[in-house]
Amino acid sequence: MTSPKITLAAWDMHAKKKFGQNFLNDPSVPELIAERAKIDPEDLVVEIGPGLGALTVPLAKRAARVCAIEKDSQILPVLRSELLASGTDNVEILNEDILTVSLTEIAEAHGGPIIVVGNLPYNISSQILVQMIRERRWIKKALFMFQKELAERITAPEGTRNFGRMAAMLGYCAEIRTLVRVDSSKFFPRPKVDSEVIEVVFHSDPPHLAEDEALLFAVIKAAFGKRRKNLRNALSNSELPLAPQEAEVVLGKADIAVNRRAESLTVEEFVRLANALSGYLAGSGGSGE
Repeated sequence: MTSPKITLAAWDMHAKKKFGQNFLNDPSVPELIAERAKIDPEDLVVEIGPGLGALTVPLAKRAARVCAIEKDSQILPVLRSELLASGTDNVEILNEDILTVSLTEIAEAHGGPIIVVGNLPYNISSQILVQMIRERRWIKKALFMFQKELAERITAPEGTRNFGRMAAMLGYCAEIRTLVRVDSSKFFPRPKVDSEVIEVVFHSDPPHLAEDEALLFAVIKAAFGKRRKNLRNALSNSELPLAPQEAEVVLGKADIAVNRRAESLTVEEFVRLANALSGYLAGSGGSGE
């Protein structure tokens, strides 16, 4: 693995902040991540943002194929050069924005579930996670590297101060654990904070099933959208079709106190609340009046 600083200088390039580019500069880190991923020889790995290929190469050594999705077209010649130099020939590069790519179509073409891996830019991390949740039927598991602060929010237990929207959504449909902690010194340019690699393994069936999953996620979004407000006010000041009195009724049907706040709810209670709302809207014609 060539130093990213030397590689970029040789190509007269620099890391782009708009793409959140911080390249791994210690080969032991991507090797460790690829090892912890427990990839089978028949697996297709979709890598989000391969950059200079530091993680792409060890992933490709273990998988049948890697589909590397890279938005930055200017870095593609460098990536191809690095793959060629390493003798890696089972990588397909797509110059696309991950948010416009159908992982379902990729998995269907492969003939089975895929593994998704990526060092995710902070500014679109939540969007990518929501995309993974929607397409989780075709995802065997996902390994994502996040800035430490965001990783701690994503893995926050129920009832804690950091418990938020993404932790609740993932808690509904997946098991989450921290695999690797990566010091900021392992990147170039060096970021201000350390990172963590999170493994997400999706349930075939959620332990607590929502009658309307889209409505559940809308409820979670509404509740955390105004997390300083109690649930009565948060739900009635959101995109949900609920007046304050109606929010009280729905919370009562779910046996949840109106003065509680979002971070105090368990995933099971969010499901109960969404199911109560689903029944209420069906009974009232969904008028919100």
